[in-house]
Amino acid sequence: MLLKKQTVWLLTMLSLVVVLSVYYMTSPDQQKYQLAGVEEQEKKDVEKQDASVETEDRESVVSSVASDEVFEGLRLKLDEDRSKMKEELRDIMASTELPSAERSAAYDKIENLEQVAQKEAVLETLIIAMGYDDALVRADGEKVNITVKSDKPSAKAANEIIQVVKNELGHMQAVAVEFHPKK
Repeated sequence: MLLKKQTVWLLTMLSLVVVLSVYYMTSPDQQKYQLAGVEEQEKKDVEKQDASVETEDRESVVSSVASDEVFEGLRLKLDEDRSKMKEELRDIMASTELPSAERSAAYDKIENLEQVAQKEAVLETLIIAMGYDDALVRADGEKVNITVKSDKPSAKAANEIIQVVKNELGHMQAVAVEFHPKK
């Protein structure tokens, strides 16, 4: 009888380890970090290829990469801040000392953060599909800040972007569009 209990316990623990390892390997947070590593490697490869370019072309490539780094830096900071918030909320969820209502609220906040991140990614894709080189969307509560890489900022372009955001999100009250020049 004791041997059966130990066997069941061992199999349960092994299956738990397998499930957790699969979860962590396929979690969206892990995939973002892997994607960032691939993008950094691609940037390094592009920089190596551009080393043979004349000095005039090299200046424009360097400024373009610098502009891309601004967008990527902002994205990484946003992801890092959200990861910290999620970790704090997961700690609240794991606490057995807190009432279930607080733990449930923490879970809801995590779900909301993930939904906002997904909506931001969709909006960035839609804006880039409009013909812009890059876009960065940051949604904070009821406000959406959008930074677009474009040499030709115009009120008409800003209105088109705002319309796309309102069509996608519907409920946001304030949308701010900022144009960042290509360099």
